[in-house]
Amino acid sequence: MGFEILLQLVVTGLAWGSVYALIALGFVLIFKATEIFNFAQPELMMLGAYLAFALITTLRLPFIAAFFAALVLMIVVAALLEMLIVRPMVGEPVLAVIMVTLGLANVIRGLTGLIWGYEELQFPKPFSSDPFVVFGAVINQAEVFTILATAVLLVVFFLFFKYSTAGLSMRATAEDTTTAFLMGINVKRVFTASWAIASVVATVAGIMLATFTYLEPIMSHAGLKALPAMILGGMDSIPGAIIGGLIIGVAENLAGFYLESYLGAGINEIAAYVIVLIVMMVRPYGLFGTKQIERV
Repeated sequence: MGFEILLQLVVTGLAWGSVYALIALGFVLIFKATEIFNFAQPELMMLGAYLAFALITTLRLPFIAAFFAALVLMIVVAALLEMLIVRPMVGEPVLAVIMVTLGLANVIRGLTGLIWGYEELQFPKPFSSDPFVVFGAVINQAEVFTILATAVLLVVFFLFFKYSTAGLSMRATAEDTTTAFLMGINVKRVFTASWAIASVVATVAGIMLATFTYLEPIMSHAGLKALPAMILGGMDSIPGAIIGGLIIGVAENLAGFYLESYLGAGINEIAAYVIVLIVMMVRPYGLFGTKQIERV
């Protein structure tokens, strides 16, 4: 009986961790390319899920068609946000840019609430409600497909960054913006592309999360768990964002089940931050982040 429970907890943790990993990946992509920390990333996740919901319930599109249509819409939204709001802030003080992205997050959340309301909505279930039974463990189909979708997306991005011209341009810009510009790379286009790709991974995370939870404006708060995931993996590491998200998801789920009776309710909410604090004391740059040494 103990193994079945453990397996269920791990799978559920991996599903949540997949969501955290995708959002953290968006954080890292934008940060590496533009050195801007986009606090509106969780709200982009939430908005993408709502757009998919509207396409399914209002236009009666099948789930797959709504899924890809939402991705296209979010690419347009993210590109416009980068060009019209964020790009003019390049070169401004870091605090000013942070305040702009925080304001953008509040605007997106507020508009979403005004359009769709603030109550919980049931996202149309694309998967059967019949669970998978693996080694006696009862596992939600939506959680399994969330893990699989994340794995497929990560493979696609690996191939994109390693072999495509656009991916190589983004990697070059992330390494050294000035050198990339001198080599003829359109840096502004790379900045826009980083926001567009970050919106894609955020939308996938939002839709997948909605399939096994609920749709509501405050679902963006779940995206805040991507922050410790990104810090844990390393703020400039794409593999670190993924691994950090999975670690956080599994750890908080296990802590909530096994430690709650000893340490009290809510231990799962702080487990992520405890892990990050411990790791940061040993590796301040994260598990896979670039070690920087400053001489003074």
